[in-house]
Amino acid sequence: MTELAASDPLPKPKRDIAPILLPIALALVMIPLVGSPSTWLTLTAASLAMGMMIFIMASGLTLVFGLMDVLNFGHGAFIAVGAYIATLVFAPFAASVQADSLLVNLAVLAPAALLSMAVSGALGLVVERVLILPVYGQHLKQILMTTGGLIVAEQTLYALWGPQIIPMPLPASLRGSFILGDVAIAKYRVLAMLIGLAVFIAIQLVLNRTKLGLLIRAGVENREMVEALGYRIRRLFLGVFMTGSALAGLGGVMWALYREQVHASMSDELTVLIFVVVIIGGLGSIGGCFIGAILVAMVANYGGFLVPKLALVSNILLMVAILMWRPRGLYAVTSR
Repeated sequence: MTELAASDPLPKPKRDIAPILLPIALALVMIPLVGSPSTWLTLTAASLAMGMMIFIMASGLTLVFGLMDVLNFGHGAFIAVGAYIATLVFAPFAASVQADSLLVNLAVLAPAALLSMAVSGALGLVVERVLILPVYGQHLKQILMTTGGLIVAEQTLYALWGPQIIPMPLPASLRGSFILGDVAIAKYRVLAMLIGLAVFIAIQLVLNRTKLGLLIRAGVENREMVEALGYRIRRLFLGVFMTGSALAGLGGVMWALYREQVHASMSDELTVLIFVVVIIGGLGSIGGCFIGAILVAMVANYGGFLVPKLALVSNILLMVAILMWRPRGLYAVTSR
């Protein structure tokens, strides 16, 4: 080895920016089609907010599959449970929720979100120990077990809360919009964008900049070696599963506030959407999941505005188009 070669830094992998440019290109293409600049800005802001909420719900699923190789078809149960737990906090503090004070509203909203994450995370602990642990490495059995768990969870919610739709109104301070000229951006959507970005940055920092993330990624590559160094990979993976479940609970709260209602079948509606996002992003890729969620939201909002009838199948069409371009998703991190 020459002296020059020894002193050279290690080559860095070439950054793939094509998927990052997709949402930007889609937004630019829609400007002449939508026509009105103010309408385009409103639709784009709505898409970003919707995308952030979808990402929060989907990030837990892609995290669990990417790091643990677990196909959890019962992920929607954590979303529904998180939403229902939030109603238990909102109900006794209805006056505070409707108070026209941001601090008072956040004093109810923050504990509701934290409690939902805690309960969803604890439920994730039970599911991992009871349903997932016996079927590690067996995808077909994982699908059967977690699908059964989803059905049981949904029927339990029906038994506890009944089949009726429970209203979950937005806090008073988060109603209305910020008016910027002719553009109206809903206040809640701004909050959703901020929370989604915070979750994305936090996940990336933990996985790429901390010892915990290093151990988790090393355990995925060579579990026996990490265990030989004295670390208990099983506990680390259990923590990953609980974190994914907690993120689903947080996403459930945000989606319930977005729709201003909670019902047990919301898990069925969102499970398909989340799997579409995870497949588009590339199974196990957090960055791909982030971009995929934004693309799905953009196609849904732009498509619903331009061709309402096409909006019902827009997600499937987007997935087909992406997979024809990149059969393993935008950022494939696994050969599975």
